Amino acid sequence: MLNSFSRNLKPMNLKSLISFLLVTHLCFSQTIPSGYYNSATGLTGTPLKLALHNIIDNHTSVSYNSLHTHFKNTDKKSNGKVWDIYSDVPNGTPPYSYSFISADQCGSYAGEGDCYNREHAWPQSWFNSATPMESDLFHIYPTDGYVNAQHGNYPFGEVANGLWTSQNGCKLGFCSFPGYTNIVFEPIDEYKGDIARSYFYMSTRYYTEDNSWSSSAMTTKASLNQWAVNLLLKWHHQDPVSTKEINRNDAIYVIQDNRNPFIDHPEWADSIWNSTLYLEVENVLNIREAIIISPNPSNGEFTFSLPQNIDSSIKIEVLNSIGQEIKNYTFSKNGDLYKINLEKNISGGLYNLNIFTSNQQYFAKLLIE
Repeated sequence: MLNSFSRNLKPMNLKSLISFLLVTHLCFSQTIPSGYYNSATGLTGTPLKLALHNIIDNHTSVSYNSLHTHFKNTDKKSNGKVWDIYSDVPNGTPPYSYSFISADQCGSYAGEGDCYNREHAWPQSWFNSATPMESDLFHIYPTDGYVNAQHGNYPFGEVANGLWTSQNGCKLGFCSFPGYTNIVFEPIDEYKGDIARSYFYMSTRYYTEDNSWSSSAMTTKASLNQWAVNLLLKWHHQDPVSTKEINRNDAIYVIQDNRNPFIDHPEWADSIWNSTLYLEVENVLNIREAIIISPNPSNGEFTFSLPQNIDSSIKIEVLNSIGQEIKNYTFSKNGDLYKINLEKNISGGLYNLNIFTSNQQYFAKLLIE
């Protein structure tokens, strides 16, 4: 597992890389109906988006007043409490929690911990509070009323210096992500991917059905503005699909009779919105050059290259499909090629690689056969 340097590496060709990145990877616990996505098979770009729209269109719309009841099936923790993404502390103790009782539902509030209500991740003012968007569970979460009010209809974004910070670390402040500089709301890292996939769903579900919608700093009706695409793809990759999302997707399918394709097939977000498929990822993570992994697919032994201007130590995290770190490595600067040999008994499947230098982060995928 020591790093090595070789200049005889033959990088993957474009066709092989694109084929690899389009590999379908499904989590075993998902209950996708047989044939559900057949009409989307093999498509990319706008044709894929249209096919997915037709698949998830005309869902069973529930009433807005029924959402609190449905939350008991879609957003309940193992301890029976409300799964509030704006107060939750993963692997820790939340500062407060709510039960599924009317006394905990807003109502009025003066601060955090008073009550919870129905948070529209895609703010209602952006679609003029119309149906069926107003009650579409794929973008509605039970959250603390006070924190929900802080989000309001501000776009999501990243904040360097917060004007306000919630008790679990959500921030309100001026956007530090390239492309937008006004006030945004930033959730904690563990739920950024959830938000991104909610936005990909909304943009796809209501594709061609948004004539009455308003626009925002993030959106033009149901379309995502470019800086928002860059942000959401970043969050989508950094916070992969979780068991929580898989279970929530299955529960909403029972209620609405449609699914979030970007939970079932995370690779489709890139197929639609990132046409360069990581070959030019500057718009995703401010990376000016892509990394090359070879061979890919691999049996667990592979070499990767980085741009030659890297002059610091390098840390590599290997994550499985639900974002759990299974290995990590640290290298000293040694040319521009590095070798990793994972254990021979590593399970086959799709893995994420997070590669950190002193001032940059790189993202890639590795297929183990």
